[in-house]
Formats: sequence, C-alpha cells, structure tokens
Amino acid sequence: MTEVKEAKKTKKQETNNTFSLVRHENGIAHLIMDVKGDSMNTLKAAFADEIAKILTEIRDDKSIIGLVLASGKPDSFVAGADVHMLAKCTTAAEATALSRQGQVIFDQLENLSIPVVAAVHGACLGGGLELAMACHAIVCSDSTKTALGLPEVQLGLLPGGGGTQRLPKRVGIQKALDMMLTGKQLRAKQALKAGLVSDVVPNSVLLQTAEQLALSGKVKPKARKLSFMDKALEGNGIGRSILFNQATKTVLSQTKGNYPAPLKIIDCVRAGVEQSPAKGYQVEADLFGQLVMSNVSAQLRQLFFATTDMKKEQGVEGVAPEKIENVAVLGGGLMGGGIAFVTATKAKLPVRIKDISHKGISAALKYGYDLLNKKVKRRFIRHSEMQNQLALITGTTDYTGFKNVDIVVEAVFEDLTLKQNMVVDIESNCKESTIFASNTSSLPIGQIAEKALRPENVIGLHYFSPVDKMPLVEIIAHDKTSDKTISTTVAFAKKQGKTPIVVKDKAGFYVNRILAPYMNEAAILLLEGCSIEALDKAMVKFGFPVGPMQLLDEVGIDIGAKIGPILQAELGDRFAPPPAFSKLIDDGRLGKKASKGFYQYNTNSKQKLVDDSVYTLLGLQVSNTSVTDAQVERCIYMMLNEAARCLDEKIIRNARDGDIGAIFGIGFPPFIGGPFRYMDKIGAATLVSKLTQLQSEFGERFEPCDALVKMAEKGESFY
Repeated sequence: MTEVKEAKKTKKQETNNTFSLVRHENGIAHLIMDVKGDSMNTLKAAFADEIAKILTEIRDDKSIIGLVLASGKPDSFVAGADVHMLAKCTTAAEATALSRQGQVIFDQLENLSIPVVAAVHGACLGGGLELAMACHAIVCSDSTKTALGLPEVQLGLLPGGGGTQRLPKRVGIQKALDMMLTGKQLRAKQALKAGLVSDVVPNSVLLQTAEQLALSGKVKPKARKLSFMDKALEGNGIGRSILFNQATKTVLSQTKGNYPAPLKIIDCVRAGVEQSPAKGYQVEADLFGQLVMSNVSAQLRQLFFATTDMKKEQGVEGVAPEKIENVAVLGGGLMGGGIAFVTATKAKLPVRIKDISHKGISAALKYGYDLLNKKVKRRFIRHSEMQNQLALITGTTDYTGFKNVDIVVEAVFEDLTLKQNMVVDIESNCKESTIFASNTSSLPIGQIAEKALRPENVIGLHYFSPVDKMPLVEIIAHDKTSDKTISTTVAFAKKQGKTPIVVKDKAGFYVNRILAPYMNEAAILLLEGCSIEALDKAMVKFGFPVGPMQLLDEVGIDIGAKIGPILQAELGDRFAPPPAFSKLIDDGRLGKKASKGFYQYNTNSKQKLVDDSVYTLLGLQVSNTSVTDAQVERCIYMMLNEAARCLDEKIIRNARDGDIGAIFGIGFPPFIGGPFRYMDKIGAATLVSKLTQLQSEFGERFEPCDALVKMAEKGESFY
C-alpha cells in the first residue's frame, strides 16, 4: 500500500471557487469545500448543480479509488445550511423541494462505489453533519473546536437533508432523538463513544488518517454495542412504540405544545423505522416544508439573525475597544464566582478575585471547580483542561495583583456607599485606564460614579443569575461614561460568551423594569385568590421557562422587595409592590436561598410543591385553582406597555435589543419573538384598546403609554 505521507498531488480541479478536487498518486482524491468570502462554510441551494457535476466527474474517473471530504477553512468543517435561503421560500412546497434537493445530493454521495470518508475538524453542525453522515465513515479531530450536532430544532426546524434517517442508524434511536430534540452537540470523544464517528485523532494527522481509512476500504461503521435496555426498546415494535410515546410525552411536558418541530422530528424517525427508509425521507421533506412556513420558525430565525448581527456590532459605532488582558472581580459570592468562571473559561483571561475573607475566595474557587468537574465526568473536557482553566483564577484579600488590571467587575452587596467606596479603592490601586464595571441590578450608575476621579471609566455590567447559564448582560452607561469604555466593556462581555445590550442609566435599567410590573400583577392575582401553582402553570403554558412565583423564589423575595420601592420612587405608582409581601420578609421567606418561600424545599418529592402555609400567612383563601387567559393577559400587557415606554425613553437603542433582552434576560417566549414582535402581532390599536379596557376595570397602572397611543393613531409598528 502506498504510504499516505508519500502521496503526491497530481491534479487540482477548481469548480466555481467553492469546491476543489485534489487527486493524489495513491488514488485518493480530496474534495475540499471552501465558500469564498465567508469565515465558515454553509450549504447553499446554489451549490446543487456544482456538487452534482463534481460527483459525476468522480464517478467517471476510474483512477480515483477513494474520496476524502474536507474543509478549506482552518477551524471549521461545515456550520450548517445557509438559513437565509429559507426566507426566500413563499410556500411549503418550495421549502420541501429544498429538502428533497439536499436529500438527493447526499444520496448520490452515499451511493458512490468508492470509499468516502469525511475528515471533520471544527464545527460540523446541521447540514454539515448530514453531509458527513452521507459519507461512509467520519474521522474527526480531537480539538475542543470540533463539535457535531443537528441543532435545527433551535430554529423551529428539523434536519431536512436526511439527518432524521441517518443519525438513528449510526447512534441508535434514543441517542438520535436526544440529539435532535435538544440540539445537543457532541465533542469528539462523545461522538466516538456514541458511534457517530469511526476515529478521533489530532488535527495534524486528520487527513492522513482519513486517507488510510479510505485506502483500507473498511469504512462501514462498527456495529453498536446494544445494552439490554437498548435491545428491549429498539429491537422490537412494542419497545419502539414505548420509546416514541415516551419521547412524545416528554416533549409535550417541556414545550407545552408551543413548539411543533420536536414532535415532527419524532414523526420522521418513526416513519423511517416503522415503515420504510423511503417513507422516512418523504415525511422528513414534507414536514420540513411545513415547519419552514410556520410562524414559530420564522420568529426563531429572526432571533438567530438578530443575535448574529449583534455579534458584529461594537458598543459605539466607529469606536474600537481597548484590549483586555487582566481582569479582577470584587466579591466572591455566587455572582462573583460566576463572573470569574466565565472570564476564565470563555474569555480565557486571568482573573483575580478580591474578597474580605478567604472563605469568600474559597467559595468562588469551589464554584468554578464544581462546574468544570461535571464537564470532566461527562468527558466534555479533559482533566488537564480543567486544571488550566482553574489556574487562571486566583484570589486575594487585599489589592495585590491589581496594578495591571484592565477591568474590575464589582459584585458586592447592593449598597450605594459600599460601591462608591469600591470605586475610590480601585482608582487608588489600579491604572488610570482601568474600567470599573458594577454588577448592580438597581442602583443608578451615575450615583455609583459620584465620588469617582475618573467617572468616564465607570459603567454598569449587569449579569443575570446563574451567570454561567444566562446569556444576557446589560451594559449601562451613565452620562459621563466614555465611548471607549462602552465599546471595551461590550467587547469584554462578548468574550465571556454573553449577548450584551447597551441600556440607559435609569432605575431598573431595561430587564428589571419590564419584569417588575409583570411580577407585581402576578402577585395581585395571588392576592385576588389565584393559587400559586395555577399562576405558575399558566405562565409556563404561555411560554416562560418558569412562572412568576417560582422566579421570585429563585431570585430572592428580598431582592424583589428592595427593587420595588426604588422603581416606585423613580418611575411612579404603577411599580408599587403589593404591601402584603412585607409579611413574607418578616416570616423569613426569602425564597430558595433560605429554603423557605412560595415553594417547599428540602423535601424528597421530585415535583415542586407549594408551601400552603403562605396562604395562611397572607390571609388568603384560594378560590381560583385555574388562571384564565384574560388574567394571563393582565400580566403580559403590563410588561408590553413598559417595554414600549422603555423604547420611547431610549432606555434601549431599538426594538431588536428590547426583544433580545427580554428573551435572554427573563425567558420571554422565543417562539413569540420578543415583546416588540408580539406587540406588532397584536397590533398597536388592539393593544391600546385592551389596555384602556383594563385601565377602566383595574386602575391607572394599565394606562397605555403615549408611544403606543401615537402608534395606534398612525397605524405604525415597531418593525
């Protein structure tokens, strides 16, 4: 056999600058995909003729005895299909035709008589993984950049290029459903264990390994080792029926029927397994077409485009950020520990934690260790990677190591004097250019900067808890914050893996300001006799991840009690919290952190149980064990009205930022598109009419804001 390392290129065939065919003397050809002008490869409908032509050329060339499919990009394989082409579809039939086109091309690749091996390094997602699975074998690099998955469900879609049929054959029905229903991505070793790939090697020998596999001809995936449970569930009709029914039950429990794609994915897999592969492909294409035209997918795709656009933007247009090399965090609590964790693991920057006690530093270090250790146990990262990331986090009880810090994130108690003193300390112990970013949730940044010698360096950087999971941060600039500070802080937040929105320095900023009226209205409904469980269930059914009462328990009832009066004093009586809630604080009901709130804690029950003693404490008699749509609207419309006010007052820069902030900050239902897209769907005139009706029935807090009234009169919309 000819050694791969000695193989020489003999001919290179260029095809429209996207695909090139490189022949080697050993009979192996490399098909290289490189979409010119794009940082990552994506599959486009326009490539169909090009690919068909090059596959014909490969079939006709008898000197080619094996094919290796690889990417011309340095750090990615194929990131998926180009989502923009779906917007051009005006009917389900057109979208179905796109799916069929992809299926036909991948079938042609799979049906080549020579061994075909995909050499995967970097992102191999969506249509990219469908392309790789159409090859006879997949070899991938062991790089942390390598990830394989079918995340179409996150766009309200299903894999339309044969993915619902090929993935179950490689990894089994259960694993395939788990990946497709969640959009979960596998790292290299996970993919190998699952049977998705044939080998995992260093990137330096990836192409050589793929060539050797093609030359060996042993490209059939290894037979999966089935456990007894796998055989019981997947090996017979009764077991499969149980499996599909349970998957359907789980999906409905989690989505409340708001997302159609997961159920249709199950239908596709079921058709292919229980009827025939041909039927499976047909069902896949038909259902793909239906989903492309659904409003849910349209909204999720808009969200995808919005976040993609935001990644390209600077904090202030035309103002480049300064480079951040060293970071410090003040406070070793949950927030401080979380901020240090994402700085070290996502931004890959050294971070110094200062706390008044070694106990606080230890707690912050343990926070990071526990999160990383879980990843090690799941084989998501190596133990050495965990050690390298933890080594970036250090601690101190004084200001040693702060001289070269570029940005300090303050995460101490919500006390104005304390935060002002922190600013003075940082100015005394750090460089003149050091940015002071406060993680306050309610205190005005202008007030925090009042004693600063360099107020232009002071900014708000509001994270949401838990920091390692919540994607949003609010960047709050006061009237003296410099443009350079804004751009640098936005760039820093992006390095931490966050989606930042720049907001105006006014009480509640944006997220808490629209959340407070929603929470207050839910509390009023509770005092009117609605049950805690019914309130939370109704809002989860509407599309929120958790209901308002559970959210209050999670955030801390005391935090809500502190923010309420600040908002009321600054913004008016529509923010007045229900007075009865002071009884909760007096009773020590601070929520989850105190193991005492609206729900029971420290119980053996798998379900969240309401603590019925709350009703007695508040002097309530529960009369409504179900919540009506009209009552849900009361909570939602309070939030919508306040969001419109925020845009009118320029608290947020545009409606897009308002939608992103609400979805990523408080879990506003993504399938609705955010409060501003939802208001456009309702229509300003209808919304004003309903708010006016609620105002006459329940009080002035429902008065429609001026901006909505003007929009209704002019027939305008936000988008």
